[in-house]
Amino acid sequence: MDILQVIMQVLLGITSLLLTFLILLHKGRGGGLSDMFGGGMGSNLGASGVAERNLNRITVLLGLVWFACIVVLGLITKFHSGV
Repeated sequence: MDILQVIMQVLLGITSLLLTFLILLHKGRGGGLSDMFGGGMGSNLGASGVAERNLNRITVLLGLVWFACIVVLGLITKFHSGV
């Protein structure tokens, strides 16, 4: 059980960092950090729509993995401390 807990903690750390990075890459409504990465440029000839949708999908998928890691770690902690 300890190996699974370590694996889940490492996965949680990696997904947390990636999720933070992906959220900062999103196109902002009022400027901000997303402008640093090209989000504030005028028109990208329609390519930004597809890229933004893919970024949204990846972010949601990674968010679900992050949430699953937290739930599994909580269950491990609950059942491991009771033994």
